[in-house]
Amino acid sequence: MSVFVVSQLLVGVALIFDVLSFQFKDRKYIVLSIAAACFFMAAHFMLLDQWTATILMIVSGIRYAVSGYTTERKWMYFFCIVAVLGTAWTYTGVVSLLSFGATFVLTVAAFSKTDKQLREITFVGVLLWIIHNVVVWSPSAIALESFFLMSNIVGYYRYYMRSPKPFPAMGKE
Repeated sequence: MSVFVVSQLLVGVALIFDVLSFQFKDRKYIVLSIAAACFFMAAHFMLLDQWTATILMIVSGIRYAVSGYTTERKWMYFFCIVAVLGTAWTYTGVVSLLSFGATFVLTVAAFSKTDKQLREITFVGVLLWIIHNVVVWSPSAIALESFFLMSNIVGYYRYYMRSPKPFPAMGKE
């Protein structure tokens, strides 16, 4: 089995965590599920020799795990600085800037106080990862981020756009 195929299979595992993440209502479960996906994505990018994305996914996994327990702004700033340093250390051009932009936006999302704000900011970060994955040509990563985006849309719709329909009273038509 080629390294490319293994890298694509790792995305499949990450996909499970990503799709499930935005079906949770509890912010903590959302971000911890995303953290697990990030570590599988880091291994995926490592196998593709995409070192900025690898480092930023590791940082993202740790960031999401931390943000599951705190939304203090000092942590957000810390992870933004670490993302800048990781990008500078591994910089290779536009592809590094795309992964940095996605990571930066998703860092702000991760430290949002509410799941609604987390979901809204995540839309932008995920779109940047999709563009990144097109540029580095990882079909499964494109699919993963697309499913992640759709899962976020479905979750957002379920919790914030759909008006609850009350059950009809028994015996009334």
